[in-house]
Amino acid sequence: MNNANLFCALRAAFFARPDAAAIETDNGLTYSWRDLDRATAMLANLLGSLQLPAGSRVAAHTDKSVEALMLYLATLRAGLVYLPLNTAYQQAELAYFIGDAQPGVIVCSSRNLPWVRELAAQAGVSHVFTLDDNRCGTLLDQAARMDDEHEPVARDADDLAAILYTSGTTGRSKGAMLTHGNLLSNALTLKDYWDWQPGDVLIHALPIFHVHGLFVASHGALLNGSKMLWLSKFDPGAVVERLPRATVFMGVPTLYVRLLGEPGLTRKACASMRLFVSGSAPLLIETFRDWQERTGHTLLERYGMSETVMLASNPCRSSDGSRIGGTVGKPLPGVKIRVVSDGGAPMPTGEVGHIEVQGPNVFKGYWRMPEKTAEEFTADGWFKTGDVGRFDEHGHLTIVGRSKDLIISGGYNIYPAEVESYLNDTEGVAESAVVGVPHADFGEGVIAFVVPRPGVALDEAGLLARLKRQIANYKVPKRIFFADELPRNAMGKVQKNVLRGLHERLFVK
Repeated sequence: MNNANLFCALRAAFFARPDAAAIETDNGLTYSWRDLDRATAMLANLLGSLQLPAGSRVAAHTDKSVEALMLYLATLRAGLVYLPLNTAYQQAELAYFIGDAQPGVIVCSSRNLPWVRELAAQAGVSHVFTLDDNRCGTLLDQAARMDDEHEPVARDADDLAAILYTSGTTGRSKGAMLTHGNLLSNALTLKDYWDWQPGDVLIHALPIFHVHGLFVASHGALLNGSKMLWLSKFDPGAVVERLPRATVFMGVPTLYVRLLGEPGLTRKACASMRLFVSGSAPLLIETFRDWQERTGHTLLERYGMSETVMLASNPCRSSDGSRIGGTVGKPLPGVKIRVVSDGGAPMPTGEVGHIEVQGPNVFKGYWRMPEKTAEEFTADGWFKTGDVGRFDEHGHLTIVGRSKDLIISGGYNIYPAEVESYLNDTEGVAESAVVGVPHADFGEGVIAFVVPRPGVALDEAGLLARLKRQIANYKVPKRIFFADELPRNAMGKVQKNVLRGLHERLFVK
């Protein structure tokens, strides 16, 4: 029987050119494909020596490093379940994840060991290792004593490979259970749809505790046998410096905005580049156009989430169509997407509704939350994404926002993205965010936060007057507040819950 362990597919490229460079770091280190195979074998043997129960979780709260990526691969190789944790999480947050996931192993940075060890003891976790971004730590010390050969543990496609906790902006964070089959099907689909080529080189500047950096970027390069130019953290100058030696870059919209601020970002610098992918947060049409004009490249926008990995994408090959700014393209091969009403009826083309999906990439469910899992799937087996959007006449999907961000004011439904689009089109506005806060008369009142362009003085009354000429009055914000920047999480998504909290008592006593 074939081993469906995802690691086996990722490892296949290791043997084509074992001594070639697989990863080149920003501090001058080079790892060959043979190095990756040997190191992951030693780490997998260490994990195996702990004699953990089948399906045990390995929690990683570590800074980005090649060794942290190796830990992920070794966890797959050992047949265990990887649990990546955002490095920004503090003690109280980590206590929840450790208590909920009950990992068999925790790997953390040395600086956090005292309080992580305390949490581990409280949760009954007996194996705690350290791993720092300078190739030091007890994890590597103990792995160094292990054999450098290891046969990947047999796994079925339906066995768990990873658990990713959702952001938890509303209520308790949920652990999305992704299987070996989920992740491999998506990686193979993207390898073809994004036209990965022999000789492609990826600039890896994303964190690796999230779908985009850990799965989409890393899997793509590993599966294709592509070299990675590895940045421990995003640095726009470092990215621009590496562009002439690369062909693929993946980033969130914030990264592209910062890159546009680099004088060295020119068409000449991007001459060898084949593909720029944007995702994890909405991309402003202005950024889309500015990038096109500045570099000669058209950003490829795509749509995915922790529970499903990638769902839809603009085309890579010109033969598959054009990339349309403001849309996330069409459903990926093998993925089904539908837009439905509150009652589940299909919405007509151009009409906004709830996005539901099906496919081999859709997760197994939420960790130890069977009731929540059942609630998030329809009777006919479609996953309710919680996003709202619409299809155009050509089948391109536009994401309008999250259903939880929907504002109901005076009985009218208001989609923040629509109001934001008008604000963002206003001269002098860099970006905006629209939220609803409690209102004594209307239930919710619409308010907006606007970031002016540098050196531009904007006037609240003027912006409101302009909006009243463009959209229905019930959609016009009751107040506009100005800010130097919008609060964002590590993947660049605007934290609207933070914005709501700033003025939640604005219209109520």
